Amino acid sequence: MNWYGIQAIYRFEMARAWRTLMQSVASPVISTALYFVVFGSAIGGHMGQIDNVSYGAFIVPGMVMLSLLTQSTSNASFGIYMPRFSGTIYEILSAPVSYIEIVMGYVGAAASKSILLGVIIMVTARAFVPFHIEHPVLMLGFLVLTSLSFSLFGFIIGIWADGFEKLQIIPLMILTPLTFLGGTFYSIRMLPPFWQKVTLFNPVVYLINGFRWSFYGVADVAVGVSLGMTVLFLVVCLGIIRWIFHTGYRMKQ
Repeated sequence: MNWYGIQAIYRFEMARAWRTLMQSVASPVISTALYFVVFGSAIGGHMGQIDNVSYGAFIVPGMVMLSLLTQSTSNASFGIYMPRFSGTIYEILSAPVSYIEIVMGYVGAAASKSILLGVIIMVTARAFVPFHIEHPVLMLGFLVLTSLSFSLFGFIIGIWADGFEKLQIIPLMILTPLTFLGGTFYSIRMLPPFWQKVTLFNPVVYLINGFRWSFYGVADVAVGVSLGMTVLFLVVCLGIIRWIFHTGYRMKQ
């Protein structure tokens, strides 16, 4: 394993995040803080409790997961797209690093940035809403597993996209709506029976509910099912990336 090659890619991507600190960290933290002010403090005071959890505390896992999914996908997709856009991808492909090491460098950096952002958002949320974490180890496990899964997903988008518009279309047009409809601000048991069944086809429901269970021990979906769906998504992404490098899809002319 070429650890120096992995470290070089990882450090380059992390340095890019520090150069764009306002966009990478400050912007999502401020946006999430505004959500907590509006939904947690202002509206939450009139919402009562859900599963014996105050509304403000109930939305904390969903808000963290919203930022985690969007930032993991954006960080990884932008990270691998820029070398393709500038033509420097051929320098990476001809360097003495394997495809696995390239993925480890880019995905590892994207996941690290997302995990750091998730922790900052949880600390920020604590300033607005009192909440507790019943299963911190499982919470950390979901945090790492989800950020890795969606960083892999973002890596696939970065390979697939042939323009900046395509780079943004899936996070903005598909991922964000699925997260909003996946129980970020409500329990899916509050929906009519038909829409409860439809919602179960949304994969983000399982991520949010698994993460929420690690906070309060309550969720709409069993934690084992949520964990299984997250691992399944991770395995599917790994399979697609293996196919990309095996065939050279959009990596080589």
